Amino acid sequence: MSDFYQNGIITTLHNLTKRPVEVVEKELLEFSEKRPMGLVLPSLYSELQTKALPNIVEELAKVPYLSQITIGLDRATEDEYRHALQFFSKLPQKHRILWNDGPRLKAIDAKLKALGLAPNQMGKGRNVWYCFGYTLACNEVESIALHDCDILTYKRDLLARLIYPVANPKFNYEFCKGFYSRIANDTLNGRVSRLLVTPLVRSLKQQVDNSDYLDYLDSYRYALAGEFSFRIDVLNDLRIPSDWGLEIGVLAEMWRNYSTNRLCQVDIADIYDHKHQDLSAENEDGGLSKMSIDIAKALFRKLAIQGTVFNEGKFRTIKATYYRLALDFIEAYKNDAIINGLDLDIHKEEQAVELFAENIIKAGEKFLEDPMETPFIPSWNRVVNAVPDIFEQIKEAVELDYEEFSTQTISKSA
Repeated sequence: MSDFYQNGIITTLHNLTKRPVEVVEKELLEFSEKRPMGLVLPSLYSELQTKALPNIVEELAKVPYLSQITIGLDRATEDEYRHALQFFSKLPQKHRILWNDGPRLKAIDAKLKALGLAPNQMGKGRNVWYCFGYTLACNEVESIALHDCDILTYKRDLLARLIYPVANPKFNYEFCKGFYSRIANDTLNGRVSRLLVTPLVRSLKQQVDNSDYLDYLDSYRYALAGEFSFRIDVLNDLRIPSDWGLEIGVLAEMWRNYSTNRLCQVDIADIYDHKHQDLSAENEDGGLSKMSIDIAKALFRKLAIQGTVFNEGKFRTIKATYYRLALDFIEAYKNDAIINGLDLDIHKEEQAVELFAENIIKAGEKFLEDPMETPFIPSWNRVVNAVPDIFEQIKEAVELDYEEFSTQTISKSA
C-alpha cells in the first residue's frame, strides 16, 4: 500500500485504494473517445522466446481502450519477422511491426544517415525513435504509452495506470513516468537506481549550488523505469538518447521543454521483475558497467549545459562524496530488507558501489575527452524540416512489409 506523500517538485499519483482494473479500463474507454490511445513496444526478436512477452501479449489482448499498438522489432531475419507477425496476430487491436532490419526501413535509415539525421548506434533508443516516428506518421492517437517487453510480472493494470494520467481529459499532464518496487525472489533489485542514480544525484547536489534540475531528478522515485506515457505532441520535439542514458535523457528533455506541473509519476505495480543485466565488472562496454558510465555522462553533460564546470579534481570529489553516500544507502537498504523479511547480499551491494564509483571517474574522463559528444537522436521536427515526406516514407515501408508478408504468414498459421 503506497502512501499519499508528495515528494519533490513533480506530482506523485499513488495507488491508495487498489481500484479494480476493470473500473479503470471502463474510464479509459470513455476517455478514448476524446483521446485515442496507443502503445509502443520496443522488442528484440529473442524476447519472443522468453516467458515474459507471451504473457504480455495475452494481457494486452484483453485491453479494450487501445486504438493502436506499434511494435519495434530488432535483430530479426525475414523468417523471424514472419514469425513475429504470427506471434503478435493474437492482438485484437490494430497493430504493426517495424521490421527494423528489413530492407525498406534500412533504406530509409541510410537516407537519414547521409543527412546526419539517423541514430548512430543500434539499441533501444533507435528502436523507440522509429516507433515514435511511425506513430506520428499514422496520426491516430492522442496519448501514448511505452513499456519494455521483458516484464516477467506484467499485468494489464500496469498499462492502465501508466496511461491514465495523460489520457484523462481533465488532467493537464504531458508526461508521466511509472514507478514500482523492485522486489523479486525475496530480495531487493534495481541496483543501478538504488546504488548509483540516487546517491550520485545527491552527491552532485552537494557540489552544484541550487540546482533545480537535480532537485527535479531527485523527485522521481524510479528515474530508470522504462515505462513512460506522453501526450502525442511531446514526441515531435523529443530528442531521444541512443545509449544507456535513455531514461535519464528523456527526463532531461521533459525538464527542458515543460513546466514541472505538466509532469507526473504514477505507481503502476506492487511487484516488478524483468530481465536482469550482469554487473560486467571486467567489461565497461557491457551490462551494468556500461549503463552506469552512460548514465553518469548524461548527468555531467546536462549540468555542463547549465554552466557547471568540470575538471579532474571535481570528478574525484564527486566520486568520494558518492562513495560515502552510497555506503550509507546500503545500510538503509539492508535494514529495510530485514524489517520486510527480505534477503540482501551486502557483499554484492558493496561490489556494485565500488564499480560505480570507479565508473564515475571513467565517465568523467570520457566527458573531458569529448565534451561536445551528442548522443541524442535529432527530434522528429528537425527530421521533417529536412525531409518533408519522411512520415509518408516510414508509413509506406511498414505497410508494404505488412502487406507482403502478413497474409501468407498468418493464413499458414491458421
